[in-house]
Amino acid sequence: MSKMCEVCGKKPGFGNNVSHANNTTKRRWYPNLQRVRALVDGKPKRVSVCTSCLRAGKVIKNVRGRKAAPAAPEATP
Repeated sequence: MSKMCEVCGKKPGFGNNVSHANNTTKRRWYPNLQRVRALVDGKPKRVSVCTSCLRAGKVIKNVRGRKAAPAAPEATP
């Protein structure tokens, strides 16, 4: 599984750990990816999506095993 968001394409960032003695070692900052069941082309599919895309509403999550609630009848005066 690649460490990339399937919606926005966010990938790991690269840089260095820097110690107090100024020793440097390579490191990576990974995006916060979540595996969610989302509707892709009208069908449910598991996708890796970053949390910023989930919060922004760029992904329509699929709801399993729950049917749409019936509409409440309107009260007439």
